[in-house]
Amino acid sequence: MTHTPPDPDGLKAARILVVGDAMLDRFVYGDVDRISPEAPIPVMRAARDIVMAGGAGNVARNIAALGARCVLVALVGDDAAAQELNDALQVPGIEALLVVDPERPTAEKIRFIGGRQQLLRVDRERVAAPGRDAQGTLIDAALEALDQADAVILSDYAKGVVNDALLAALIPAAAKAGKPVLVDPKGTDFTRYRGATLLKPNRKEATLASGLPCGSDDEALAAANKLIESCGVAHVLITRGGGGMTLAGADGSALHLATEAREVFDVSGAGDTVIATLALAMAVKHDLPMAAKLANAAAGIVVGKVGTATVQPEELRAALHMPDPHGIEAKIADLPRAKALVATWRGRGERIGFTNGGFDLLHAGHLTLLSEARSLCDRLIVAINSDAGIRKSKGPNRPVQDQVHRARLLASLAFVDMVIVFDDETPIPLLEALRPDLLIKGGDYGLDGVVGADLVRSYGGEVRVSAEIPGLHTSNIIAKLKAGDDIAKQKS
Repeated sequence: MTHTPPDPDGLKAARILVVGDAMLDRFVYGDVDRISPEAPIPVMRAARDIVMAGGAGNVARNIAALGARCVLVALVGDDAAAQELNDALQVPGIEALLVVDPERPTAEKIRFIGGRQQLLRVDRERVAAPGRDAQGTLIDAALEALDQADAVILSDYAKGVVNDALLAALIPAAAKAGKPVLVDPKGTDFTRYRGATLLKPNRKEATLASGLPCGSDDEALAAANKLIESCGVAHVLITRGGGGMTLAGADGSALHLATEAREVFDVSGAGDTVIATLALAMAVKHDLPMAAKLANAAAGIVVGKVGTATVQPEELRAALHMPDPHGIEAKIADLPRAKALVATWRGRGERIGFTNGGFDLLHAGHLTLLSEARSLCDRLIVAINSDAGIRKSKGPNRPVQDQVHRARLLASLAFVDMVIVFDDETPIPLLEALRPDLLIKGGDYGLDGVVGADLVRSYGGEVRVSAEIPGLHTSNIIAKLKAGDDIAKQKS
């Protein structure tokens, strides 16, 4: 049995077949500053929309985010939402086989979020089995994709795709091929999933299906064992929110995992993250306890994000190897992770600040700038020039400290939330990608002299200049050190 957590990069070798209810998740963000005169309800001024794949689509997104590949077989209507969902699934790692059923709309969930509070959710859907032609096409597509898959996920959101006909065709075929089948179940009759490798209900679903409470570890274990016995499955994993997870096997094995969440902001889609990570780990032959530990760590990350979010390999790696998820290494990001973090912070309504520079030989002037910057925002991003960039502008003897050490020093500061290294001559490409609310620089020049000021102002951001401490520059410090060294050599 594996005891040391594996490197998440190992999950990239897996290929997963996902079959189930895909839907379009639409998030409408805005501000609320008054109550409607027509009724005692808030009036939200919509500012922006974010569209992403939800349900089985979010399972696929989680698989792709961890660097693996998946084939998604799902059902859509003949409508504009289907095209939006298809567009949202055009990411590396996902092959979307969307079967059109003209008799139904594409399932869509619309969430209205004012500030940091979700105000309303509107569902557009038709809960029914697919039409005969669509049903046959779904089953054929799933069986054909099964040959190249290492594991199968059935993502049942009770919209009609994961019906008895599909289950009767796919579960026996997967078993015959030796492919594990993991099910995210719905309803109260889990016997319909008979023959599956693992069921992953949440606490409420497990209670309803077993008729037993799942509050304590012992209660959850009893419920899981009852489901195993009555439903003819090999394993049950019950996700219990703040109570962690309980894993039970038909062989009498049991494992309780405490929650890994440090900050819970939104539990939407957390179950998708769990089953995606479980399937990946099982597909690359990790034992089930280790797979559950990986899934538990991934869930602890994703509930700290907004909406149907995903987990990146570096985030999972940090959670597995670092006791503090907000430690030094976790703050150092590449551009994809930086964009994901910014999206999470912005979704929470947080104000994002940005500053940049070489930050070679960290000194009091730097600390003054960073402290002032952090006081003006909720999250501070520090972008540092790469070693090559500094050599180009400062000469072959600079930087004194390489970019790895400079990034680690900055990340160790409490008022720095992210450090990113950039190679471009200016930070403008980063500003275009991250679009911070505040750009702040230290120096004795005016606002118009700040590189990127026009760009930040163009989308409504703020630009500030922090007063510098006279005479306190890295170049001056280096000159003094060199002068002191020359004097010492003369005396010797």
